[in-house]
Amino acid sequence: MTDETKDSGQQRGAWLGWALPGVIAGTALQLQQPQLWSWERYAVLAALAAVAAVAAMAMLAAVGMRPLPVRRRLRGRSALVLLAAAVLAFATVGLRAVQFAGQALTPALEGRDIALTGVVAAMPQRNEGGQRFRFELESARIGADAVRLPPVVSLGWYGPLGGEDAQRPAPELRAGERWQLHARLKAPHGNLNPHGFDYELWLWEQGLQATGYVRAGPKDPPARRLGIGWRHPVERARQSVRDAIYARVQDRKAAGLLAALVVGDQNAIDRADWDVFRATGVAHLMSISGLHVTMFAWVAALAVGWLWRRSSRLCLALPAQHAALVGGLLLATGYAVFSGWGVPAQRTIWMLASVGLLRLSGRRWPWPQVWLLACAVVVAIDPWALLQAGFWLSFVAVGVLFASATGAEDQAPKTARQRLVAAFRDQGVVTLALLPLTVLLFGQVSLVGLLANAVAIPWITLLVTPLAMGGVLLTPLWDLAALALQALGALLEWLAAWPWATLSTAAPPAWAAAAGLLGGVLMVLQLPLALRSLGVPLLLPVLLWQPARPANGEFELLAADVGQGNAVIVRTAGHTLVYDSGPRYSRDSDAGHRVLVPLLRALGERVDILMLSHRDADHTGGAAAVLAMQPGAALVSSIEDDHELHSLRAGRRCFAGQRWQWDGVDFELLHPQPDDYRAGVKSNALSCVLRVSNHRQTALLAGDIEQAQEARLVAAGTPLRSDLLLVPHHGSKTSSSALFLAAVQPRIAIVQSGYRNRFGHPAAPVMERYQLQGVAVEQSPRCGAAWWRSAQPAAVQCQRSSAVRYWHHRLD
Repeated sequence: MTDETKDSGQQRGAWLGWALPGVIAGTALQLQQPQLWSWERYAVLAALAAVAAVAAMAMLAAVGMRPLPVRRRLRGRSALVLLAAAVLAFATVGLRAVQFAGQALTPALEGRDIALTGVVAAMPQRNEGGQRFRFELESARIGADAVRLPPVVSLGWYGPLGGEDAQRPAPELRAGERWQLHARLKAPHGNLNPHGFDYELWLWEQGLQATGYVRAGPKDPPARRLGIGWRHPVERARQSVRDAIYARVQDRKAAGLLAALVVGDQNAIDRADWDVFRATGVAHLMSISGLHVTMFAWVAALAVGWLWRRSSRLCLALPAQHAALVGGLLLATGYAVFSGWGVPAQRTIWMLASVGLLRLSGRRWPWPQVWLLACAVVVAIDPWALLQAGFWLSFVAVGVLFASATGAEDQAPKTARQRLVAAFRDQGVVTLALLPLTVLLFGQVSLVGLLANAVAIPWITLLVTPLAMGGVLLTPLWDLAALALQALGALLEWLAAWPWATLSTAAPPAWAAAAGLLGGVLMVLQLPLALRSLGVPLLLPVLLWQPARPANGEFELLAADVGQGNAVIVRTAGHTLVYDSGPRYSRDSDAGHRVLVPLLRALGERVDILMLSHRDADHTGGAAAVLAMQPGAALVSSIEDDHELHSLRAGRRCFAGQRWQWDGVDFELLHPQPDDYRAGVKSNALSCVLRVSNHRQTALLAGDIEQAQEARLVAAGTPLRSDLLLVPHHGSKTSSSALFLAAVQPRIAIVQSGYRNRFGHPAAPVMERYQLQGVAVEQSPRCGAAWWRSAQPAAVQCQRSSAVRYWHHRLD
């Protein structure tokens, strides 16, 4: 190789080093767009970027024929490479998004009964209410007319509910079956809260543009199974293995964990187990993650290499190292596909493939370029992975391990003791470096995670997973795997019960998280101690951050987006009250775990009072989770004395006349009267009605009171005048009488209800009454979480407006 050729190769490597971060930066910028442009604009940008890239490559090809000073001046053109790569990535991601958005469900078809014919495209997910499955459509009709729908929809098929909603029993669905059924669909719509899970983004990344449920009532046409085809054989095999695990293993918890490890069915793991895994920092081990796929690839590569070396003919055709690399990657891909081809597994396969192809080509790049190449390949294939916590945790961890390595061959661990010490060191390095990122993403870190992972990683990867996978061929191995899981579970539950097992902190701003991440990386790099110690002060903003609170004498309300239910956080300068806790969604899911606990943790809240207006499940569904998170919170409610929540926390009843003051803000209960508890009235009539006022601005939280209670409050001369009203009973026809609204005279009203809920809340006549009164109404399906502040009483900050992205559902 001549010097000029070598120099040209180095120049190409340097320019590629600029192109890779450009791909990541351009993709990240596109993901911040509040709405998509037309495809023509993206196409023009892509064409311009391609021209710029071709020009850059032409200049690169001419480098070897120019004098050295000219080549030095060409280094300034690296900015052109970065810009061209960024613009090209931005435009191509935009084009992909426009194409996918074009498959969206037509709004006019929402809520219509549609006859669907298609195939069950994936292993159904079961729960106590029924099952949910992906349905690959072949045709869709309303009456005799064909309609256009997204190619794949997510459907629920629920069992008997009783009453008017009685359903036929749901059949046992199998992947690959063809069905003809009737369903009602709606656009992807989820709850949108600060620091919360973005369900609509998750559906977007899963390729789903509509969700719905099968109509199986007595008046609906019965569904028909049309047979089973050749499509989706892997999904059929996965379902068969999952069923075999449940048939073999009697312990339901252990069976669910095995199903998660073998076929990637994360829904099979109980919520209580997930809580333990998060508290001990081992949640990444309990589903098919990058670690599992990487370990499988490593073991498979060792096996293929060993077998390959047994044949001299094979070694002459292809070196054993190359065969091991290719074989390990192919077998790991098969494992990832069989486990459900989840996003974490996909990321790992693309990363391993990128690094593997680089090695097969004989190139030896510096680790930053290898790391950037893997990141850029994953982002190019799945741009929306940039918004997933797993992406950042995985790649930052790999980058930290690269950066903290000594790089000296003679220092590589050789003995078993040295390898064990190195493994502990690597785990400690990753834990420390990822601490600020973990706080930013999850609001808590496990203080026992280092110890738990030291046991769980080898236990799961070297014992449980091989036994679980071996059980596919020899089912008694599942019994041994279940015993191993039970032993590990006992240890993890013990660790999770420690008083300081986890550290929860408020969600820091981006600048504090960036400083903390830099500090964590500095502390683990191979640098002089003086430089590494600089990382300590950089960590402090993350660990000590406290969000701003209202000034003394002011208060604010955050009406969380919980769907069909109430949940409002009231904050003063030094105190917090939670009014209602939202609904229960299923046996393992409620608004407390999914919305309120993450939100309270991110805000750094210590709740003083949890007030439950009345016993209905859409107001108390998340109470247990909030009480478990807030051991110092007092429980105030109108629920009966023998309610199950009183076994978790002794409480007191709410009744009119109770009042207190926090930080210059008055709190007063207006309803119910003490005699109402003895009158045998229904639960709505017992709703705790709370008035919050600083004598300048007032908010009224009315629970589910109905017109009879409204009239009684007005007749008693109760001070009802308020600037903000939480609309009674979610806007039901039974509430918000004209008499009541005239007494309250709100400027702003907030309706907490679910999107397209089955009750029809808020009712159109009720909304007309508010409109006649000139009240500005914010509905949670349109607004998301709603902030109202007494210092700015004329404005409501809607999460769907302040954090809008193009994949979010918009209501006209």
